[in-house]
Amino acid sequence: MNYLPRTVFENRVATIREYLAENELEALAVLTPDNFYFVSNFFLDVAPWERPVAAVIPRDAEPFMVMCELSQNHLRMAQEIGKLWIPDWSFYTEHPRQVNRHYLTPQWTRLLAEKLESRGIYRGTIGIDGSAKQIQAVKQDLPFLEFENAEPFMRRMRRVKCEQELDFLRAAAGLTNFGQARFRENVKPGRPISVVDVETWMQMTAEACRLYPDEAIQIRGRSLTGVSSAAPHGIPGDIGRKVEVKDVIVNITVVRFNGIVCENERTYVVGEPASDLVARAFEAAAKASWAAVGQMVTGNTVANIDGAAQKVIEDAGFGDNIIHRTGHGMGTAGHEFPEDTAFNCRPLETNEVYSAEPGIYIYGVGGFRHDDSVIVKPGKPEVVTTTPRSLAEQTIPV
Repeated sequence: MNYLPRTVFENRVATIREYLAENELEALAVLTPDNFYFVSNFFLDVAPWERPVAAVIPRDAEPFMVMCELSQNHLRMAQEIGKLWIPDWSFYTEHPRQVNRHYLTPQWTRLLAEKLESRGIYRGTIGIDGSAKQIQAVKQDLPFLEFENAEPFMRRMRRVKCEQELDFLRAAAGLTNFGQARFRENVKPGRPISVVDVETWMQMTAEACRLYPDEAIQIRGRSLTGVSSAAPHGIPGDIGRKVEVKDVIVNITVVRFNGIVCENERTYVVGEPASDLVARAFEAAAKASWAAVGQMVTGNTVANIDGAAQKVIEDAGFGDNIIHRTGHGMGTAGHEFPEDTAFNCRPLETNEVYSAEPGIYIYGVGGFRHDDSVIVKPGKPEVVTTTPRSLAEQTIPV
């Protein structure tokens, strides 16, 4: 596997240049982290709000990047292993040097202006994926240059995944499935849930090193236990809370594999459910997740994903316990567009990727959520997370 091939970059540049030509734009300037990775194959090691960057794809010239000096060794290493798609990069510095001086951080837009002019771009309009305020000072050197919002184009471009990205997603899913199985083995009454989480992540890390020693993999997540699981993202404190019999546990496992994110979440019950209410909420959440997954087919309406899950939950009597949408787009970012899945009426496209995570949250009782990563396909979706979700399979023996 080992990163996306250069052919992916070439295809993306061709699409970008078609967009530039159709809209009479001179270039696309990418300023935000996720889109920066999308066009350069380089994960930013800096936050652009304090160390601004730009990856520029001209319509009729070679791409280039403007970076902070902090990134220069990262860039060189990425270039040496063939990962960096844009080899032409210049950097500004954070402090003046006695010799070999460069532009300083406050002057970074002057460096950007010089690079644009070297590509013959000194008038006309360029598309920006972030706020034009970030590079407005370029107009001090290139007063005839204008900016246009290109963010909607970048969202559309990232919507459908290429086959190599889908392979990364499948590999990430395999690691999350492995992690869920280890979590189920590690959970026992009396053990601090934080210890269980860390132990599980260590096992996942060892498995990732064994299977994929040369890949870029990040593993994260947490488990929400007992009544605190009624908060979808948990509550602060309770790091030493121990697992108790009859606890409801929502385990969140996330893997980023070579830049593609996979989510896998499951609800567990420790021993027999504390009440019929717990059993009914668990079953309703599980059925709702399958209902949502079943809607993820090419040509179906995006909003039907949320509608199908909502109907199951409301029919089960838990309509007032829905406090978030059913899912969201996924890819380079864990949360990608569309973020308005509950109200988005466009048709789904083949090879879009979504989370399917309808939830039921009962204050004082717990939360119930199963989250799958799903690839939209014609006729039948591809569910890459295969961890069981039935109450019998997700009951922790005591």
